[in-house]
Amino acid sequence: MAQGFFITGTGTGIGKTRVSLALIRELRRRGFRVAAMKPVATGAVWRNGSLRHEDAELLLAAANVEAAYDEVNAFAYQTPTSPHIAASLESRPVDIDAIVAHNEALASRADWVIVEGVGGWEVPLNDHEKVSDLAEALRWPVVLVVDLRLGCLNHALLSAAAIGRSCVRPAGWIGNVIEPEFPYLDEYLRTLDESLPEPRLALLPWCPDGHPESSGLVLSAAFEQWAG
Repeated sequence: MAQGFFITGTGTGIGKTRVSLALIRELRRRGFRVAAMKPVATGAVWRNGSLRHEDAELLLAAANVEAAYDEVNAFAYQTPTSPHIAASLESRPVDIDAIVAHNEALASRADWVIVEGVGGWEVPLNDHEKVSDLAEALRWPVVLVVDLRLGCLNHALLSAAAIGRSCVRPAGWIGNVIEPEFPYLDEYLRTLDESLPEPRLALLPWCPDGHPESSGLVLSAAFEQWAG
């Protein structure tokens, strides 16, 4: 039976794709069959007659379970805005049941499924469902990505509290250093380690080129409980 993680974050542009790629590569290094999903993405571009999103293409290329692009990214929107707005403008609402079906198909061929969410935990997907509802429907343990910079403490604590109120299993959190010289990194990590209810699974150091494929994943002992 496959395992999986649902990767959410404290907001948009905080490193969910970088973390997802790093996890895929680590799991592959350990010999697992890994599938990937980015079910909902905005800001996609037309390529070869269909809408494609860069993050979804990176995830598809990193995974070692073959999949059609639509399985990985079932709902791609051209408008670079919140999914519920983009879906309304483009007259194609997000259907969580369809995403669940793709997830089950991928899970049947994989040892692990890494699912990257869109935006943060409370981002609306349509008129009545949010990213949190998608995570509950998929039922994978949730990993919170924290962008380590000024302001992250409030965002991380609020996000973790919201995850804790939902019907999902929190797995832990991963820190992503996105500034080359963050003067109080150790202090922030200590505060997060002491304040967040779930353990830190890993840390991604700052990458000079900022490329989303760059890893350098520093794993904690807590990670081994999931993927050992």
